[in-house]
Amino acid sequence: MKNTLLAIIFLCVQFAFSQPDSLFIKTPKPKDELKELRPEWKQINKATFDLSEVAFVNWNAGGSNSISGLVGMRSEANYKDKYFFWNNNISARYGINKQESREIRKTDDLFEMNSNIGYKPDESSNWFYSARLNFKTQFTNGYKYPNTDDPISRFMAPGYLFFGGGMEYGKDIEELSFYFSPLTLKATFVFDEDLANAGSFGVTPAVLDVDGNVIIEGERTRQEVGILLTNSYKMQVVENVAMVHQVNLYTDYINNFGNVDLDWRVDFDFKVNSFMRATLGSHLKYDDDIKTSVPSDIEGEFDEAGAKIQWKQFLGIGFAIDF
Repeated sequence: MKNTLLAIIFLCVQFAFSQPDSLFIKTPKPKDELKELRPEWKQINKATFDLSEVAFVNWNAGGSNSISGLVGMRSEANYKDKYFFWNNNISARYGINKQESREIRKTDDLFEMNSNIGYKPDESSNWFYSARLNFKTQFTNGYKYPNTDDPISRFMAPGYLFFGGGMEYGKDIEELSFYFSPLTLKATFVFDEDLANAGSFGVTPAVLDVDGNVIIEGERTRQEVGILLTNSYKMQVVENVAMVHQVNLYTDYINNFGNVDLDWRVDFDFKVNSFMRATLGSHLKYDDDIKTSVPSDIEGEFDEAGAKIQWKQFLGIGFAIDF
């Protein structure tokens, strides 16, 4: 059932983003962009800040004062010529929320690095021999609020590394890309003793004696080799409204082949002027190695409930600075 649902989602995505260009209002490319491509490096740096706030004074419907902030940074260094491209980027985000009579809570936390290199032997071809590297983790502890005594995640717990090679199609590789890798390494890192012993994020848990004492510590890493399929698409929907779509599908050859991990993002960027902008985003994830828990019949204990679809939605208004 899970695999069927993921397959339907993927097909819907491909259908949605393969519709004719006439459905959207797009500005034609200037003729200068169609000239012969010369070797060049392109550097892009952007810092963003989004803020949302609610305040009440004698409000008869009731409510709690709250304020949320999200800080982001992205840096890119990209190379392109007739036959090669090499795209590199580092991005970081961190968000918090403070609500009246409640502790500060984290709303977003990400550190990610990507490197993608491709080569095509024929100048007129849109197919590339390609290799990709992706690494991501978080900065601070994650909690299942309101419990702030027992972290459910930490820096490098988990950390994820993907590295592999395959074929990539893209007529305008910066805007549209289909990538297929039949051989991709996925490494999961859990560099925290308690989380590793608990077997969090799919690592092998610790071996315990009858009294609950650790005999053999849990593994700190987990390696998988499988198939990775990605699709990314950037477009200008209308003037001052841009959309970025990216979906990643991964399945391991050895551990439950056919059980697909899904990571799907869709973000809309609404540009007000050179500095002000609004962002609307959706992030859907499914990873069979990330288990959920439910309260046990024994008070204070929890039972494993299996993996579930994770979804996050974001709407923010703020400013962006290019530097």
